[in-house]
Amino acid sequence: MTVIGYARVSTTDQDLSIQEAALRAAGCDIIRTEKRSGTTTAGREELRTVLDFMRKGDVLVVTRVDRLARSIGDLQDIVREIKAKGAALKATEQPIDTSTAAGKAFLDMLGVFAEFETNLRKERQLEGIAKAKANNVYKGRKPSIDVARVRELKAAGVGPAAIAKQLKIGRASVYRALGEAGQEAQR
Repeated sequence: MTVIGYARVSTTDQDLSIQEAALRAAGCDIIRTEKRSGTTTAGREELRTVLDFMRKGDVLVVTRVDRLARSIGDLQDIVREIKAKGAALKATEQPIDTSTAAGKAFLDMLGVFAEFETNLRKERQLEGIAKAKANNVYKGRKPSIDVARVRELKAAGVGPAAIAKQLKIGRASVYRALGEAGQEAQR
């Protein structure tokens, strides 16, 4: 039986040391760490490595369930994969132990709350953007393509593919910029 620790933070400027210390104190033989968002399992190579490595009787330990997943769907998929291998999931700061019925029930409740928290954060962000737009403060991202330069090159007889290569942009962006020019001319 191997006790495997998994620690995760969302951004590169966050610190993993508190989670790592808790996992060492919990008796983890191996600790894998990652600095990636927990809103999806996509791109989380360390998590994938841990799940691929797990064998019957192993235990995956996290400090809290939100370190593992922030969506109930992802959490359930991870737990199903762990269970299918005959392994278990435990948390150091929460009464989670998927080898017991009570631990599994508590895990599901915490997963719902983690997803709820993520959804609330997204709603607050969208409300803030809407308010900023209403106050004419939020203008969106600055344009990354010089539409005037695209038009200038086209007028000089340069083709869309050559314009894209010269300006280091996608050909679709060139067509979009030229389309905007046509729409403005029609106004």
